[in-house]
Amino acid sequence: MQTPNHLQDHVETIAKHEQEFQSSRSRGERVGDRVAAFAGSFPFVAIHVTFFLAWVVINTLSVGGIRHFDPIPFPLLDTGVALEAILLASFILMRQSGLAKRADEREHLMLQILLLTEKEVSAVVRMNQQIAEHLGLLSISKDEEIRELGRPTSVDAVAATIQENLSGE
Repeated sequence: MQTPNHLQDHVETIAKHEQEFQSSRSRGERVGDRVAAFAGSFPFVAIHVTFFLAWVVINTLSVGGIRHFDPIPFPLLDTGVALEAILLASFILMRQSGLAKRADEREHLMLQILLLTEKEVSAVVRMNQQIAEHLGLLSISKDEEIRELGRPTSVDAVAATIQENLSGE
């Protein structure tokens, strides 16, 4: 069982990596993330519904003596909405690109950790098999499945097998 200090070390390491990633991002990336996050919020929707409703009311009814400046079918509103859509799509794509980049970095780190873990576990299996042999537990020390688990796994062979299975579908 891991001690709380060991667990805290892991949490701090992960937090440090996240902080390093966040600090390495450009000002444009941070602004783009904030805009994309706001665009996906309820206040954003409420502001737009209110704005569009006010636009339509002002341009169809006589409200407060304001002159109609965008007659039906509201070409000025259409143009503004189209421009906003282009900008929002760009901000969202920028955010998704940044999230994908971070996900790729995490996957690479996870692969490295898994490869290291595989080596460590294989070494432990071999040591346990040697201990079993030393203690005269022949059924364990000679077990072929355990012997196979103690051999290092070839990542290239596993990748080739996966590729063969995927291309055969």
